[in-house]
Amino acid sequence: MDVANKPYLGADIPKLGFGLMRLPRLHDPELQESASSAPAGDQIDLRQTAQMVDEFLEAGFSYFDTAYGYPGSELAIAKALVARYPREDYLLASKLPAWAGAKTAAEAEAMLTTSLERTGAGYFDFYLLHNLGQGRTKAFDDFGIWDFVQAQKRAGLIHHVGFSIHDGPEALEDLLKAHPEIEFVQLQINYADWDNPAQEARRKYEVARRYGKPVVVMEPVKGGNLVTLPTHIADLLRKANPGASLASWAVRFAASLEGVVTVLSGMSDLDQLRDNISYMRDFRPLSQAEHKTLEAVVDALKQLDLVDCTNCGYCLASCQQNINIPGIFEVLNMYLQFGNLDFAKGQYGWNTKVLGKAGAGACIACAKCEAVCTQALPIIERLKQARQLFED
Repeated sequence: MDVANKPYLGADIPKLGFGLMRLPRLHDPELQESASSAPAGDQIDLRQTAQMVDEFLEAGFSYFDTAYGYPGSELAIAKALVARYPREDYLLASKLPAWAGAKTAAEAEAMLTTSLERTGAGYFDFYLLHNLGQGRTKAFDDFGIWDFVQAQKRAGLIHHVGFSIHDGPEALEDLLKAHPEIEFVQLQINYADWDNPAQEARRKYEVARRYGKPVVVMEPVKGGNLVTLPTHIADLLRKANPGASLASWAVRFAASLEGVVTVLSGMSDLDQLRDNISYMRDFRPLSQAEHKTLEAVVDALKQLDLVDCTNCGYCLASCQQNINIPGIFEVLNMYLQFGNLDFAKGQYGWNTKVLGKAGAGACIACAKCEAVCTQALPIIERLKQARQLFED
């Protein structure tokens, strides 16, 4: 399937995008530059970032993705990209998180102004309402951001408007019904989440396509988890193609889908960039045999000691401690599958503190959640496991 020739927004965009959330970092205070709001001693490596930008563009790719909320990212790309290349040589996307601290419509609207000032780009080719779903959508509604971005599009500051979402397919469909003016959506899609009932990536992709929306893919390697597979599972991929990186299987899976604008890879060093370029410069969709191999990988992942939570939510209503039990189990499963503790701890913080929920350590073992669990899960023991891994 030659997705690049399909008639949709972004069909002619190369299918590897540069995600700017995980840029290379410096850990030597004497070598720091001022383009980052990261803690002292851990700032963005602008020299390496600029070299990555150069090699990315030289290979024929063009799409860069940053966000108002990525620490230092917009300032870094101003120096590494915007100040060094003609504006017509690249596409730049950024995002507006109205839910992130804005108390008024003016404060939410100012996020676009700030992003334009930080990047110096003049306009954004693609602009997204950032991370809709759950309680976060309300801020965009309350502050009238849907109408605001359309006005900015008419003013020429935005060329294409979309949104990113981490909620379920029903929430996605509700938003697309309510806002047919949206031109594209950004979804988390990878082969591990494709038929995962907790993520429902396939269903969300199918909803987007049913409404005629092209898709920007985020997290194709699941935050790095699909390149840190357990050895016996990684060997399935290495046996099928000894010369292919683990990342290549994941990125090519996403890029093989019809209606994809680009697949964002959050590249953190030159080696990752060069690996991605090596197989995406002359992109070849996955074959049927390769899809079969990935099915075997997913089956192997399912054999791990996972929590069989279906995210029904009954436990949430019964928990007086406000513990995000399904969210904690999602992170626990992620760790048990992929063994990436640092990433899991970061996601744990998001699923608890950032969402205003309590962590596993708040459990008082009242067992009210277990009494209503439709899967008869040993919730208390699993919360203890999560606390020991992510809190102790």
